[in-house]
Parts: sequence; C-alpha cells; structure tokens
Amino acid sequence: MTPPRKLHIKSYGCQMNVYDAQRMVDTLAPEGFVETASAEDADLVILNTCHIREKASEKVYSELGRLRVAKDEAARGGRAMQIAVAGCVAQAEGEEIVRRAPVVDIVVGPQSYHHLPELLRRAGNEGRAIETEFPAADKFGFLAQPKPDAIRARGISAFVTVQEGCDKFCTFCVVPYTRGAEVSRPVARIVDDVKRLAENGVRELTLIGQNVNAYHGEGPDGKTWPLGRLLEHLAAIPGIARLRYSTSHPRDVDDSLIAAHRDLEALMPFVHLPVQSGSDRILAAMNRKHTADDYRRVIDRFRAARQDIAFSSDFIVGFPGESEQDFLATLALVMQIGYAAAYSFKYSARPGTPAADMQETVSPAEMDQRLERLQELIDSQQSAFNKAAIGSTVDVLFERPARKDGQIVGRTAFLQPAHVMASPDIIGQILPVRIDSLERYSFLGELVTPRVAREPALSPIATGA
Repeated sequence: MTPPRKLHIKSYGCQMNVYDAQRMVDTLAPEGFVETASAEDADLVILNTCHIREKASEKVYSELGRLRVAKDEAARGGRAMQIAVAGCVAQAEGEEIVRRAPVVDIVVGPQSYHHLPELLRRAGNEGRAIETEFPAADKFGFLAQPKPDAIRARGISAFVTVQEGCDKFCTFCVVPYTRGAEVSRPVARIVDDVKRLAENGVRELTLIGQNVNAYHGEGPDGKTWPLGRLLEHLAAIPGIARLRYSTSHPRDVDDSLIAAHRDLEALMPFVHLPVQSGSDRILAAMNRKHTADDYRRVIDRFRAARQDIAFSSDFIVGFPGESEQDFLATLALVMQIGYAAAYSFKYSARPGTPAADMQETVSPAEMDQRLERLQELIDSQQSAFNKAAIGSTVDVLFERPARKDGQIVGRTAFLQPAHVMASPDIIGQILPVRIDSLERYSFLGELVTPRVAREPALSPIATGA
C-alpha cells in the first residue's frame, strides 16, 4: 500500500487565499496527499501568495530561500520535495519566479490551481511546469468537493467564493491583472456548496470575492441575481445561522443588499466597506469612482435599514500627491463615520499599475507619521466600540476551545472574540453571554442561560458612530 504524500500550504494575504488553500487540499486529496504542519516533512510545499503589497511578495522569496535548504536536506535523505508558487504573485511574475528562485518546480496562477495534479506530473516529467494563463473554463466546475471529514475538521465557520476578479481598475491595485475580470458563480452551484457545508456542521458562512457585492450570478429562474437576493436564498438553508460577506465596493451597494440587512436575521450587522481616502482629489487619482460624500450616503443607507450596524474599512496613506489637507480629509471622514475596526497601510507601488508611474510621492517619514495618526484614531474608535459592550448581553457563536483550559471561545455579531468557562458541547451553538470585561481585543464573560441550542437573536450594541 502506497503511503500518503505530505502536503504543506502556506497562505499569504486575503480571505480568498485561505479559501483557495482549502480547495487545493481538496483537489490534491485524490492524488494521495494529506496535510502536514511542517514544510520540512512535506513532499509538496505550496506557497499561496498575495501581490497586494511589495513586502508580501518579498516575503515569498525569503521563504523560498529557506525552502531551498529544506529541499536540499530532503534530497540528501533520498526524498524528493516539490515546491510550487501559487496565487497572485505567481500570476503577476510567472517565469520571473523561476529565474529568481530556481528551486521552484511549479508556478500556477489563482485561476488554474484545479490543474495542480496535471502540473505535478508535468513537473515530474519535464522538470518544471508553469501555468499563468486565464483559462476559458470556470475552475469551480473542475474542483474536487471537500470530504465530510475535511469540512468538519475546519470548524463551524467557512468561506465560500461567490465572485472573483474586479472591473474597477483602481490605480493602485493589481487585482484586475492577477485575478481577471469580474465573474460570478451560478446560484445553484453556490447552494450546492452551502448545503454540503451545512450538512457537515458549518453554522456560519462568509461569502467572499474581490468585489463581492458586484455579484451577478445566474439564478435558478434564469435571471441575474444580485448579492442581496443570493443572501436571502442562503439564509433559508437549514443549519446556516449566520451570514457575512467581504469585500465590498461602495459603488456596488444596491437596494437588495440594503434590504437584506433590514430583513435577514442571519445576516450579521457588520460590513467591511473600504473607502481608502477621505479626499475627493485622492479618490479621483485612485480611480475609485466615488466621492467622500457618496460613501457617507451609502453608510447612511445601511444605518437607516439597521440601527445597530457597524463598519470596518481600508485606508491607504501616502498615495502619490496626497497633501496634508488630503490626509486631514481622511481623518475627518473617520471621525464622521465611526468605525468598529479598520485596516490602514502605507502606499506601496505595485509594478504595472498606473499609480506606480505617478511622480508626486510622499516621503517615507511623512507616510509613517500619517499612518501613526490615523491608526491612533482608529484604535480609539475600536476601543470605544468594544468597551460599549461591557455589561451588556450579546449573542455569541461558539467556535472552539480557547488556549486557557476550560474556556470556549466564540465570536459576536461584530467578530469580537468572546471567552467563557464552559464545556465543549456548546461549540456550534449561539448563546447569550454577559460581557464582564475586555482584555485587549477579546471579551471575557459568562453564559446567562442553560447550555441549549437556540436560534440567533441579535442584541443591540453601540455602533461607535
């Protein structure tokens, strides 16, 4: 009997890459691969890469240097190790990866990882295999479905890709070049995936896409369905207690999505809505195709539909040409909206994007100073948002044992971790918790009802606005 081959995948970047890594595992399982936590023990190591920021790709090359040592050590022990680079760096840089790191056997873009078994065989026969074209066929129709044991091992929360690619062409972003044009999966295929997940214990779904609220998949009625209608359909699937989605674009928030937040109890009142800047001049330079006021009006529409809704966002500081006045406009927007959380970054030029050719650069020292000021403001809002929950009772979906013996950790509707002393039989249940204290970003609390499963009921919580 042939022993299983060991597979190690290291993912960088976004939620889509986490999902893609799981589907690679599912694709390679019929080939006899099982996961291992150690790259040194693996027969196949896949680096599932991100190309959003410069340092992210450089981390990949640093990791490849370490893997070269591991591959040489394996060879000395009589064992062949193959190394693959997948994801957006693979798509963007292709053969350049092999030139810089000859240790790599396979380079495969994010639209082609369903070809991994074939690429492994090709690399074994020819010494190397590279595939970075955008295939005509939808990869999702060719991917192996996860086995029930694999679904259960991944826990009670899962990602489901419903949309890929982006047509927005923001001047700083490589996604249209590495993930391609916007493509939406048919509703029926998404429903099949979700039913399979629900049947194997998944309670919470996050629908993901590079621009998820641009979803426009074919419905069972033959019509094009927007994201809001898809969410309504998925909310009716037995076993699914919570729905989320990420990442959204302000221009694609339509009435069906607003209505879904108004009407669907399963849809969590926490929206990640990137704005990037509060300056109209910089937003125009970024080709965002919305103004700061447009963004404020979208936020107002959400809040009119659901008063307890909260928001997170993305911000870039130091975009080419950003003045102090532009930056102050960003701070003003943050003050006006009030965020429960946000991600903020210094601008990083990506080769091949229009912004990379812009000349009016902001000095590194000024970027550092602006980022510090922005993060200080965001942190203060997040802290206020979290502290507002102390003393209240909120619903928590329990996920797994915590690090501390006897504790179980789950998440609130707003993705805040909450720890209670309880037995593991509450995992997968949504239970009310009285929040007693806050340690950094996590709550400590106590269950306030007997440990029996119940349907989710969201408790109002301050929005931090």
